[in-house]
Amino acid sequence: MLTQVGGPLRLIWGALTFALALLALFQAPSYLLWQAAVVATEWGHTLALLALTALLPGWRRSRTGLVGGALGLGAALLALTPLARALGPAAALPAQLDAAFGTAMRPFGRPAPLTFNELVTGIALPKLAPQSLVYSSVAGRDELRLDFYPAQGARGPSPLLLVIHGGSWSGGDSTQLAPLNRYLAGQGYAVAAINYRLAPHWPFPAARDDVLAALTFLKSAAQELGLDSGKIVLLGRSAGGQLALLTAYGAADPAIRGVVSLYGPADMIYGYEHPSDPRVIDSRGVLEAYLGGTPATARSAYQAASPIAFVGADTPPTLLIHGGRDELVQLRQSERLAERLATAGRPHLLVSLPWATHGADFNLSGPFGQLSTYAIERFLAAVTQP
Repeated sequence: MLTQVGGPLRLIWGALTFALALLALFQAPSYLLWQAAVVATEWGHTLALLALTALLPGWRRSRTGLVGGALGLGAALLALTPLARALGPAAALPAQLDAAFGTAMRPFGRPAPLTFNELVTGIALPKLAPQSLVYSSVAGRDELRLDFYPAQGARGPSPLLLVIHGGSWSGGDSTQLAPLNRYLAGQGYAVAAINYRLAPHWPFPAARDDVLAALTFLKSAAQELGLDSGKIVLLGRSAGGQLALLTAYGAADPAIRGVVSLYGPADMIYGYEHPSDPRVIDSRGVLEAYLGGTPATARSAYQAASPIAFVGADTPPTLLIHGGRDELVQLRQSERLAERLATAGRPHLLVSLPWATHGADFNLSGPFGQLSTYAIERFLAAVTQP
C-alpha cells in the first residue's frame, strides 16, 4: 500500500520540480512564471535538494516511482545549471573590475565573488536599523523620507551611497534593497535609500527631481550625518537604475564619483520600440504612465529621461549589472549604454550574467546576489578612494 501511494506522489513531486527547474534555462512566458524563475535560478541549489527527495528509498518499487525519481534527478541537474554558469563570470570578475576602475586599496568584506557556504548560510549582515529622515516636502503629498544607514566603524566622514528602488516608477519603496544597504553600511559606507514620487500621479520628471532634492539635503546635512559630501555614488535597481544613471549623467556634479545600475533601462525610446512580452509586463503601458504618453506624443520626455543621451566627456564611472535572460528590461539596454560609454572613453563595466532574470538580486546570497554585491563593493572602493 505504501508503495502504491509513494509512487504517484513521487511522480507528482518529480514533475513539479522538473517543471520549475525548466525555468532555470528558459525565459518565463508570464508574470507569475517570471517570479517563479527568480526562485529557480537564485535558489536553484535548494530546489535541487528538494527535487532529489524523489529518490528517497522506495523509488524503484513501482513504475511511477521510477519515473518520478528520474524527473527529480533531471530537475536537480537543471536547477544547478545557474550555479554552474556563474563560475566563469565569478572567476573573471576581479580582473574585470581592476581593469575598468583600477585596483582599490580599501579592504573588502567579501573574500571572493562567489562562495558556496554563503549559498546556505547567507551573506552576514549587521544588525542595523535605519533612521527615517525627511528630505523634502512637496505640495500635494506627504513629506518625502529616506532611510539612512550610518557607516559602521567610521573614523571620519564616510562615502555616501544613494539608493533608488525599482518598481516600474509606480511602486516600491525605500525598504526594497534593505539587505544590501545593511551589508554596505557594515563595510563603512553611509547609505541613504530614498522614497520618491510615483507615476502615474507624478509623471517624469518628478522622481528625478526627488533624487536631486535628496542629494541636496544630504550634502547640507553632511556634517551632522558624518558624510564625505565629495564622495557620492548613486545606485538604482530597475526603474531606479534609470533614475540613478539619469541623475548622475545630468547633474554635472564632481561629488558624484560613480553610478551603479542593476538592470535599469537606458534608452526610453528604444524600450518603447522593443517592448517586453506583454504576458510578462506591459512595458509600453509602464512607459506611457511614467512619461505622459507615447514617443509620438511625448517625445521630449522620452529623450529627457534617457540616460544614454547624456553620456559625455564628464560622465562618471559606471557599473552596469544585468541578467542575460531578463524578461522585463532587455540586456540590450545595458549593452547599448556600454557601447556609448566606450565610444566616449568613459570608465565602465557591464557585468552580464547569462542565467539571470530580472530581480535576481532578491536573494542576496544567490549567485546573482553574491556576484553583484562583490562587484558593487569593489566599485565603491575604487571610485571613492582618494
